[in-house]
Amino acid sequence: MKRTLLIFLVALSLRVGAQNTFTIQDVIARSQAQSVYAKYVETNREVSYWNYRTFRSNYNPQIRLSSSTNAGALYNNSYSPIRQPDGSIQYLQVNQLNPGINIGLEQPIGWTGGTISLNSTYSYFRDIKESYQQWNGQVFSVRLSQPIFAFNRLKWDKRIEPIKYEESKREYAEQMQGVASQAVDQFFEVLKAQVNLEIAQYNLANNDTIYKIENGRYNIGTTSQDKLLQVELQLLRSRQDVAQAKLDLQGSSLRLRSYIGLQSEEAFQLVMPQETPNVVVSEELALQHARETRSDYIAFERRKSEANAEVARARGSRYAVSLDGGFGLNSVGGEFNELYNEQARQQYVAFTFSIPVVDWGRRKATMGTADAQKRLTDFDVERQQITFDQEVVTQVRLFETLKLKIEITRKADQVAFERYNVAQNRYLIGKIDITNLSIALNEKDDARRSYVDALKSFWMEYFRLRQLTLYDYVEQKYLYNPMAEQ
Repeated sequence: MKRTLLIFLVALSLRVGAQNTFTIQDVIARSQAQSVYAKYVETNREVSYWNYRTFRSNYNPQIRLSSSTNAGALYNNSYSPIRQPDGSIQYLQVNQLNPGINIGLEQPIGWTGGTISLNSTYSYFRDIKESYQQWNGQVFSVRLSQPIFAFNRLKWDKRIEPIKYEESKREYAEQMQGVASQAVDQFFEVLKAQVNLEIAQYNLANNDTIYKIENGRYNIGTTSQDKLLQVELQLLRSRQDVAQAKLDLQGSSLRLRSYIGLQSEEAFQLVMPQETPNVVVSEELALQHARETRSDYIAFERRKSEANAEVARARGSRYAVSLDGGFGLNSVGGEFNELYNEQARQQYVAFTFSIPVVDWGRRKATMGTADAQKRLTDFDVERQQITFDQEVVTQVRLFETLKLKIEITRKADQVAFERYNVAQNRYLIGKIDITNLSIALNEKDDARRSYVDALKSFWMEYFRLRQLTLYDYVEQKYLYNPMAEQ
């Protein structure tokens, strides 16, 4: 029993003391799988999908069941104005039931913007007071409603909405790379705090040793009180730096834990990236990848189409002309089954129009505004296309520069650390004073921090390049393939 309890306590202590270690790839994968922003991006993609489905459904037929528009009130028991044979009006009490129903199959006509429908309409009238009833039915009718010279929303939506949906899919891929970039930023904030704590603890241990040595020298009279107090001051500052570094690490760790969805009780340690992607990126290939996959590039086409649609809308709003017609069979009878006995043809044509005769330049101003807005859009798209290319080229050049900076800062970190060790040994044998040792210490710390900053800049700009081109330069594959998505 005692042995079992001992094994349990040892296992529990190991579990409590254990820490998760995360590489930069682990943090990125967690953030893209469970961060709040990743869930927002996923939901935004779902919204775009359902918007596209709604657009597609606008071109499909619909079966509608509705109350008949000419049925009047369902039930009416009141005094109502009744016209008499001589033309006069008398208010008489009526008690009438008048329901109606229509079932129809509607089909939008995409290339004209009209609507054609097949309908069956039935209405029933019953005068409860007079004990009289009658049925009226349009057993079958075909109706056409066609605007003339009007803006055809269906035609323009068919050009614009597929581009918007494709744009949203590319935006999703870009935003997921944005999630990765933010994860990299949070990762290095914690890593910098870890490095600062390591530096502070290392300096504290060294300064404590130096203080003991300097105190011994002071006791035998080989150093001055001024130098002893200087070393003691450095020791106190080192203790303060350790306390501040621990506080900074707690804060940055909390932010990273919250971003990637770690439980609050989970402790973790980050692993500094020892290698960086060894890739060569050419400006020409980066531009090619960006033009093939970026949402901004097809957004240029979408904006031009929207500007053309606004010109068509302005042109169509100058007149209001509509042609409506229908053909069918209808009948009346005292009973419902009598509607199918003798049926008469029903035909109607309605032509309506509203044309302004004098509008004091309103139509001309509307068209002028739409044309000017279209030209403005064309100029803005042309300008942004140039900016688009410049942004990609600049990012490639920045990425190549940071690759060189990584090598320089890594070497500087190694040299500064070796120099500090040499300076420390020379101090111990009395060849240099505490001031020169402090200079070497500061240079060591600055070189270490500069290396971590260079690593952060490299990884941030690498994922920014992936976001701009939607291309994985390590695996040499597209992060979004338009052909595969079709």
